[in-house]
Amino acid sequence: RTFIMPGHEARKKGVRVKLNTIKSEFKNKAVLLVDDSIVRGTTCSEIVQMARDAGAAKVFFSSAAPAVRYPNVYGINIPTKRELIAHGREEAEIAELIGADWVAYQELADLKAAVQDINPALRGCTFEASVFDGDYLTGDIGEDYFARDEEDRSRHGRGGGEINIVQIPRALSMKDRRPSMGNAQRVAYLGETQD
Repeated sequence: RTFIMPGHEARKKGVRVKLNTIKSEFKNKAVLLVDDSIVRGTTCSEIVQMARDAGAAKVFFSSAAPAVRYPNVYGINIPTKRELIAHGREEAEIAELIGADWVAYQELADLKAAVQDINPALRGCTFEASVFDGDYLTGDIGEDYFARDEEDRSRHGRGGGEINIVQIPRALSMKDRRPSMGNAQRVAYLGETQD
């Protein structure tokens, strides 16, 4: 995953190393590129540029995930909102920033419905989708949390786009590793349900 590499240049180089274009497949064509998600925009902007360099007439980009607009504080800690390309931006602006003619995201409601169709036992569950909707289930994450976190990162030199992994002791049971879910009765969490 290039989005977890430290530093913009390392992420950019990582994309170029892992992907190549076949010019005859792109030359003078309108192409639709699909990726699992768009986090910072580094990967997709490099892919879009590679398609254009190969001669694509138009480049459309689609994300299989909804727009990642908020930091994940329960696992991979994406340092700040400003590093998330979708935070505070509409699709047209994101398309311009990554160099695409158009960008589309999966709708969160459709994603939830698809998961519930595949696993009917999850109907009625609360989904932990905070990276998409900013609704943190523990109820204690807000603007003050992010301000303190960013100040702490600056003070301790942990800024600059690095990813910090929250480490959970292996001795704890899975139930003990999960954050408190506040008032939620059932929570879909990493493919499981928690009562």
